[in-house]
Amino acid sequence: MKITQGKINELLSETGCEHNSQKHGEKKNKSCTQQAQPGAAQGGCAFDGAMIALVPITDAAHLVHGPIACAGNSWGSRGSLSSGPQLYKMGFTTDLSENDVIFGGEKKLYKAILELQQRYNPTAIFVYTTCVPALTGDDIDAVCKAAAEKTGKPVVPVVSPGFIGSKNLGNRFGGEALLEYVVGTREPEYTTPLDINLIGEYNIAGEMWPVLKLFEKLGIRVLSKITGDARYEEVCHAHRAKLNVMICSKALLNMARKMEERYGIPYIEESFYGVDDMNRCLRNVAEKLGDEDLKQRTEKLIAEETAALDLALAPYRARLKGKRVVLYTGGVKSWSIISAAKDLGIEVVATSTRKSTEEDKARIRKLIGNDGIMMEKGNAKELLKLVKDTKADMLIAGGRNQYTALKARIPFLDINQERHHPYAAYVGMVEMARELYEALYSPVWEQIRKPAPWEVQEQGAGSRGQGAGGQGGQGGQGGISSASPACPASPAPPSPPSCTDAINRVSTPLSPSASLEDS
Repeated sequence: MKITQGKINELLSETGCEHNSQKHGEKKNKSCTQQAQPGAAQGGCAFDGAMIALVPITDAAHLVHGPIACAGNSWGSRGSLSSGPQLYKMGFTTDLSENDVIFGGEKKLYKAILELQQRYNPTAIFVYTTCVPALTGDDIDAVCKAAAEKTGKPVVPVVSPGFIGSKNLGNRFGGEALLEYVVGTREPEYTTPLDINLIGEYNIAGEMWPVLKLFEKLGIRVLSKITGDARYEEVCHAHRAKLNVMICSKALLNMARKMEERYGIPYIEESFYGVDDMNRCLRNVAEKLGDEDLKQRTEKLIAEETAALDLALAPYRARLKGKRVVLYTGGVKSWSIISAAKDLGIEVVATSTRKSTEEDKARIRKLIGNDGIMMEKGNAKELLKLVKDTKADMLIAGGRNQYTALKARIPFLDINQERHHPYAAYVGMVEMARELYEALYSPVWEQIRKPAPWEVQEQGAGSRGQGAGGQGGQGGQGGISSASPACPASPAPPSPPSCTDAINRVSTPLSPSASLEDS
């Protein structure tokens, strides 16, 4: 697959995208064909997006053709888990040098592929193009084709130089690579009327596994997972499924649409976060598959799971009800997490709309109401101001905002791909409730929001000085003795300051002479 402007425009102006499906005439494709602005790849370039989409194929080797920093800076940034092979966790790179830039890196890539096959014997090898070989003109397709003939194993070229666009565009190029070189190349041993594919689910923290158990209870077979905890061969079989279930609204939409065109597989977009969304997902899948007995089994399973979940969530709902949070994430999580929070009685007062489609934004508006705040962009200063203005109790965001919150003494929960806790399905709701409770009610907040020891001393000195001055002229020690009652009443324990108070005090410098023992 060659990098051409036409191919880039095709993926940017995806016809299945909500930006286009409800627009006509001149407005159609307008937002998609705009030139990328400087900084558009700040949250991840196209190379990063392609790796996100494909690296969870666990029994394949993933070779980065570029300078070593491209592999080193991107590896292990997502918590996709595997129930079997661990080869996907190993980083492989051709480590291009200045000589390779001058003389070309094709021979080096060919040798690297042969060495990979000899030493690790993967089921397939994915080769990722980065900016440098794309600029120097290395023919990755030809090298991969020659290496595949030599090794007898699939070698898949992935067009992904970072300069072509954002992470989202890289996701789509990863999907294009699967469509062109993988899907439909092998046949499954058998098929059933209840075979489905999961597209855009990456098994972050293992949260896909509880969902698979639910489908298994219903008799639904997940034929192919694209790509969380996937094996190369199962992705080859994806063309025989009866339904594609899209989990991320933007990442691999082009793949779902083209599979519908080529193989006649319809697709639906669902979410696994929150009770209502999980119930809706199971019902919609059963409805699309068209099996009446399956629909009855689905209703029975939903009733059993929700009843058990209500019992498990009862103590958490009692403590979380009425809490206010700011949600700063993107894509499908910008609305699916709101639904999960509402199930716990939590009010989301503001959310981000980064990487969200028009349909996502409509769902957000419906969930948070007219009083809710929708942010397109934000930085640390704006986030802290927003928390203060909305009197929020907590910030739910990605890992890069963790220290912004903690420095301001605000409870924080990581919701993005770096997290280590699964939040999907019914068991994920209990895990999310537990994490929210522990973050909000951690005893550390009461400790760090108290006035510092030197501040207490200053306040005490000031009050004693005022007392002494007010009692002057009543004898040598009259001022001091009269300011100190014989039997002082014990003051009531003060309640810990709020997040707003903490933000107001966050800029107060710490005294260099203060020790840990003092606090």
